[in-house]
Amino acid sequence: MESTDKLTDTNAILAYLYETFPLCFIAEGETKPLKIGLFQDLAERLADDSKVSKTQLRVALRRYTSSWRYLKGVKAGAKRIDLDGNECGELEQEHIDHAQATLKESQEKAKAKRQAQAPKNAPKKPVKKAAPKRAPVKKERPAPVAAPVVKLEPAKLEELKQKQRVNVKLGATPVPGVVTDINKEDVHVQLDTGLTIKVRVEHILL
Repeated sequence: MESTDKLTDTNAILAYLYETFPLCFIAEGETKPLKIGLFQDLAERLADDSKVSKTQLRVALRRYTSSWRYLKGVKAGAKRIDLDGNECGELEQEHIDHAQATLKESQEKAKAKRQAQAPKNAPKKPVKKAAPKRAPVKKERPAPVAAPVVKLEPAKLEELKQKQRVNVKLGATPVPGVVTDINKEDVHVQLDTGLTIKVRVEHILL
């Protein structure tokens, strides 16, 4: 059966959103600006979901939209999208300006923090005299050995059974787990990370 434990870790909630709304929340690479008022749509869509609370959803949404990856995607020509990935309006210039200013401020803070953490008055390394240059000796490098590629195939519903090891498509990298329950086309999988999720059979790889 599906776990009813509430998710409290923000990263776990984001992983859940990546899986539940893959056309809206993008796990890796360039993101797209979200529809204004998306939180209300999200709260309504997950109203009967015992895994997440409105408070935790708000925290996860704030982290997603304040990431550098998201702020870089708020740019001229980009279209806002809803939970199903449908375009729903262009960005206004003030929103673009605000995102770029926020990104610049965040990057400057991170740079200042790194500089503050750097060891102060570090002893200077003694300058070594350059050795006379010698003609480089060419060494034959061995040809690289290609690592074996494990090809995962999409699973078929009739092939799945409980306690079976599978891989679930989450973002770019499949995540291993174990099938805990099968309800029509919905498959409940407990990931090796401890998170239990419900996915469609087309997201299962063998």
